[in-house]
Amino acid sequence: MAAHCTCTAFLTVFILVSSVLTACFLSGSDGTCPVVTLTAVTVLALLWLRRLRRRRGAETDRRVCVLVLGDIGRSPRMQYHSLSLSKHGFNVTFVGFYDSKPHPDVLRQENIQIVPMTEVKGLRGGPRLLTYVTKVILQVLQLLFVLLRMDTQSHILMQNPPGLPSIAVAWLVSVLRGSTFIIDWHNYGYTIMALSHGQRHPLVRMAKWYEHFFGPLAAHNLCVTNAMKDDLQENWGIKATTLYDRPASIFRETPLELQHELFMRLADTYPQFQSERSDEADVQVERTVFSARDLTGDTVTLRAERPALLISSTSWTEDEDFSVLLKALEEYEGFIKGGSSLPSLVCVITGKGPQKEHYMKLIDSLSLQHVKICTPWLEAEDYPVLLGSADLGVCLHMSSSGLDLPMKVVDMFGCCLPVCAIDFNCLHELVKHEENGLIFRDSQELAEQLKSLLSEFPSSGGRLGAFRSSLRSSRGQRWDDNWDQNVLPLITAP
Repeated sequence: MAAHCTCTAFLTVFILVSSVLTACFLSGSDGTCPVVTLTAVTVLALLWLRRLRRRRGAETDRRVCVLVLGDIGRSPRMQYHSLSLSKHGFNVTFVGFYDSKPHPDVLRQENIQIVPMTEVKGLRGGPRLLTYVTKVILQVLQLLFVLLRMDTQSHILMQNPPGLPSIAVAWLVSVLRGSTFIIDWHNYGYTIMALSHGQRHPLVRMAKWYEHFFGPLAAHNLCVTNAMKDDLQENWGIKATTLYDRPASIFRETPLELQHELFMRLADTYPQFQSERSDEADVQVERTVFSARDLTGDTVTLRAERPALLISSTSWTEDEDFSVLLKALEEYEGFIKGGSSLPSLVCVITGKGPQKEHYMKLIDSLSLQHVKICTPWLEAEDYPVLLGSADLGVCLHMSSSGLDLPMKVVDMFGCCLPVCAIDFNCLHELVKHEENGLIFRDSQELAEQLKSLLSEFPSSGGRLGAFRSSLRSSRGQRWDDNWDQNVLPLITAP
């Protein structure tokens, strides 16, 4: 805290003295005044820069800033970075928006300090371009204030996207303070902007130039796929290290007892989880639509007549077209009405985002008897429990660049949950068709896959069971080992 006050006080003195000397320059005719002003301002600037770059030996070397210009609670990869750094004894300053609660492990770590930022909106009213420009300016000022007030960090590790304006600001602060700047490339920001504005929009072209100009200034770069690694090298001149998303240890198959406890909690709010039978008067049995607990022996079983639990997660943005899933569910309903022997479905879609209201209207307009849809927001500790309880996952992530991979599928695979995923360029680096899941191209193909995979439900055999067995036998590297091999050497390098 003392360092914060010292830095702020020094900046205040710098501004005051500069103002006084400038006034002297403007009012006086003596030629020595400009020289005095320039000298004083230069000396103060050098002293302040020295203060900014002051390092305290091993103490500074063990401090890392993890930066995301987004919601910390919805930035799992950056949360994992913070936890990995913490486990290796680093003091982490985690900077971002605090809209959703992070995972409890992040909150429990004493050497992870969350520094919340305020999401700015820019001017309300007027041209959209002016609103965007004022928003960026306010974000620059806020980022500078936050990053320059904190203790000197040995490294600044930031997520991109969003990278405008955080790449330039984080690089500038790294230069001023002598920190090592690392970018973790999840995707390209300009390709995401192009989904709503088009490739030729001035903002998109500016964002592309911005990322191409400032991206190569980082000392180290991480990325999420080998395809992105090759693209960064060939088209950006950036040498990056591929750090595949891996499931954290919290993602695993959920024991029946925990499944039932979660289903009971969700049933309090969402009728889709409530037991459908109204004549169940046995007070010795506690039921949800999926599970039952015998209170006399305290044993939990899955109900034989239960529906299949289908799960998908989303940030409700333009790179996920959920109309594909909704159309597939309508076709699945048609299969049942046409006489196919298929289970009913409860489809859970989790997440927050700008297009949720649009899709909620589409969901409300559907007339489905055998398919029920709910859209809860789950706490961080409940999400892996639900994944580990589901029967099938669906991913509708369409990469804006064709170079990133959906982390939701990584988490599903950590829970040994088979997945149907919509096709795009580098998806094969994660989903192996007919091995750990299926890849589809449109709603009709997804509907046929649902029909095929669930035709023997709830039997553990069939294609669905084979995919789950394959995931169990081929469990790969977890996040911790992957991070230790690829990131720790960059952080600890002299």
